[in-house]
Amino acid sequence: MEISSKNSQQFVEAPVFKAVAEAAEQLGVPVYVVGGYVRDCLLNRGLPKDLDFVTVGSGIELAQKLAANQPGKAKVTVFKNFGTAQVKLFGYDLEFVGARKESYREDSRKPTVENGTLEDDQKRRDFTINALAISLNKKDYGSLLDPFNGLEDLKRKIIRTPLDPHITFSDDPLRMMRAVRFAAQLNFTIQPETLKAISDSRQRISIISRERISEELNKTLLAKKPSIGFTIMYQTQLLHEFFEELVALQGIDEVDGQVHKDNFYHSLKVVDNISQNTENLWLRWAALLHDIGKPVTKKFVEPIGWTFHGHEFVGSKMVPRIFKKLKLPLNEKMKYVQTIVRLSSRPIALIEHKVTDSAVRRLLFEAGNDIDDLMFLCEADITTKNKERKKRYLKNFEVVRRKIQEVEAKDKLRNWQPPIDGETIMKTFNLKPGREVGMIKIAIREAILDGQVANNYDEALDFMLKKGIKMGLNPV
Repeated sequence: MEISSKNSQQFVEAPVFKAVAEAAEQLGVPVYVVGGYVRDCLLNRGLPKDLDFVTVGSGIELAQKLAANQPGKAKVTVFKNFGTAQVKLFGYDLEFVGARKESYREDSRKPTVENGTLEDDQKRRDFTINALAISLNKKDYGSLLDPFNGLEDLKRKIIRTPLDPHITFSDDPLRMMRAVRFAAQLNFTIQPETLKAISDSRQRISIISRERISEELNKTLLAKKPSIGFTIMYQTQLLHEFFEELVALQGIDEVDGQVHKDNFYHSLKVVDNISQNTENLWLRWAALLHDIGKPVTKKFVEPIGWTFHGHEFVGSKMVPRIFKKLKLPLNEKMKYVQTIVRLSSRPIALIEHKVTDSAVRRLLFEAGNDIDDLMFLCEADITTKNKERKKRYLKNFEVVRRKIQEVEAKDKLRNWQPPIDGETIMKTFNLKPGREVGMIKIAIREAILDGQVANNYDEALDFMLKKGIKMGLNPV
């Protein structure tokens, strides 16, 4: 669809806009729909369910009037400290705010707010493409108001600030992260002056909470091509301010003419690859962090060359520290990322040695329900530009996948626990919880994984009795 102001009329034909317009007219105040809804409609990105309205008056009063006009259908949630109100109506989440102008202190992103005009409100917006507004007023209903040529920037695919970008980013440094995120989401280019201002203002990001930074990181990771955003953050050195572990991946060392690949850009390529097949945010995080342990483990060994032995284990140990620092969830999501990072090279190791039943059993035991995601990551980790080599790698992984299916069908090892538990061991040998119980449990598990004992209760019980007697224990 052509991006044109002529299209704006059709975007405000839905009943929700008519209802807001009616409420505003009853109060005698102007009202406009602004921000992401206008931008995304003009870009033909679908109709967002979040709608933002600006009134030259009280946003709270307008929300309350709208709700009063829809008895029993709408509930108003008021945020007095922010002068905003939210209403759920017609299947949309509506937010209302009075037009305002803002001024900032140097040490805070919390502005001093005053009532203002629509122009004042548009000036305080982060980017020209988000400063677009559509009138809902009778005299010019459906007209596009574009004081900063945001429409032209949409056509040119440009991210640009309405005012001096240094002022925009100094006032609210989170806007630097938003610029990066929009560039990745929309596949837009950040205007050179705006890009330079991110680099110049990058240290201001320190006044932003890690939660807010990570929220933007997550949105960037969920873009169709996340590498766009992370490359911008690296090149402006914004990334250096809060994610030095990822920055440490960049660079290539050379000894005696032997070099290793740039693990930073390789990791971004892996994230892009896996993003073609999954919208799972935490699998994308695992892809981003799968080589995070390489800088710590990097070593040049004659005559082998560059090695990164144990980087998966080291990387998995770094995940909790990174999640804690970035205020990401320290729960099952983090453990999932840890598991994928720790096992990220295991399927590759199966190919390099031999795809035995025993090795596959161990992989299934450790990966559990995450085995399919792990295989997705391994395939995404193939970043070679050599088509024949890539084809060979993918064929090898297909062999591993078939072997996993065969072993899983035979042994039922996904999320598996041995058929003999600690309670059975304690009752059989009259033991209390302790070292001996643990030793027998591990021995049973290893025997089954190695294929020495079938994965059933009777054979496991027989093995347990023999192991206990060998340890000098007597069955009761």
